[in-house]
Amino acid sequence: MARRSAFILAGLSLITLGFAQSNRVVVPEPTTPPSEVFPLRSVKHDAFKPGEKLTYVVHYGFINAGEAVVELKESPREILGRKVWHAVGKGRSLGAFNTFYKVDDHYETYFDAQGVFPWVFVRRVSEGGYEFTQDYVYHQTKREVSTQRKQTHKVPGSVQDMLSAFYYARTFNFSDAKPGDMYTIDCFLDDELWPLRMRYMGKETVKLRNGKYRCMKFQPVVQEGRIFEGNDDLNVWITDDKNRIPVLVEAKVLVGSIKMQLTGYEGLSHPIAKQ
Repeated sequence: MARRSAFILAGLSLITLGFAQSNRVVVPEPTTPPSEVFPLRSVKHDAFKPGEKLTYVVHYGFINAGEAVVELKESPREILGRKVWHAVGKGRSLGAFNTFYKVDDHYETYFDAQGVFPWVFVRRVSEGGYEFTQDYVYHQTKREVSTQRKQTHKVPGSVQDMLSAFYYARTFNFSDAKPGDMYTIDCFLDDELWPLRMRYMGKETVKLRNGKYRCMKFQPVVQEGRIFEGNDDLNVWITDDKNRIPVLVEAKVLVGSIKMQLTGYEGLSHPIAKQ
């Protein structure tokens, strides 16, 4: 389940990200490291800004299985003198899908606006009767992550959580990308380091219910045999513009097929590549 959700956000979107939860999350404060201090990354980017909101519908076969929303907000806090942005992903299962697999999840990340790396990650999962929580604090100047289990893990610099990785992937410059080029993002999830790898496949025009979009196509590199039979079974299309937002995800899983489509957007930083 965790690996599948990671492909959605870190892999440029939200196939099973049918989240939603109304409870207010209490977020712990990261601590300033007492000894060795590693430098913090800075990234030049303008693909997104607070106020952006993306809405998707998730189809399981011919069923409208869920709705997912990812929203970016300003945050009043600063950490180590650096501005922080607050991203929230939430959604829900819909209609008949609720009767056999009810989804009610909630994801949050507080990430560094300048370096696009996380400080705090919160996860509340309720999927088909399976429930768990995660609370991670990213001590980026120590290159450590502490978890709700009171464990501390060493990680690479600027390591991502599964939601902040969605935004960091959009800072990449694909202007000189060639089919076959690979992009890697180091993520920490489920108490382990996990590199997300995405292969660029080329440009395509995608037709959705709300119009046609000029897109770049990617294939996240998957672990064959667990959820997907092979890499060809998961494809992601993002807009070929400065926003670089996912508009379509198609996946063939071991128990059927899943499709996620963009149905609404607001607060974009640039005009969208829509025909």
